[in-house]
Amino acid sequence: MDVLLYLVPGLIMALALFMAYRVTRRWLQVRGAWNSGLTAEGRCLRTFTTTHGGGHDSSVRTTLHHVYEFTARDGRRIRFEEEGGPATRLEGDFVTVYYTDGHRVAATAHEPARAKQAAATFGILAFLGVVVVFCVVFMVTYTEAFVTSDVSGH
Repeated sequence: MDVLLYLVPGLIMALALFMAYRVTRRWLQVRGAWNSGLTAEGRCLRTFTTTHGGGHDSSVRTTLHHVYEFTARDGRRIRFEEEGGPATRLEGDFVTVYYTDGHRVAATAHEPARAKQAAATFGILAFLGVVVVFCVVFMVTYTEAFVTSDVSGH
């Protein structure tokens, strides 16, 4: 039974840390694309939505996706998918794409909003940090309250 009280918080911490890695990585990619100074005219090839939830009286979350294509400075055709963006953007619309140069191109069709993106990123990271701290405090408290009292014979 004790192992579950360490395993579950450990898994929650691992998931929170992985999510923090993904959020930070995407933030750095988008920030790099905006700061690179490289832009190209792109085209929206497709829009679609994904839904999550809805089972057993839970709420439904719908995410809008866009698929874009543009030609990079070196002549490569780059296609990428991005979540979010305006719902009024339709297939065939032309957009400005911000991208980084190099072997692994990071691109976004979101207009630069550095402060908004930084605030959202840090808000998510703060929440995930609270989750990790809560899990650590839970495990330490459990260890001190139950495991050490069992060992000392109290």
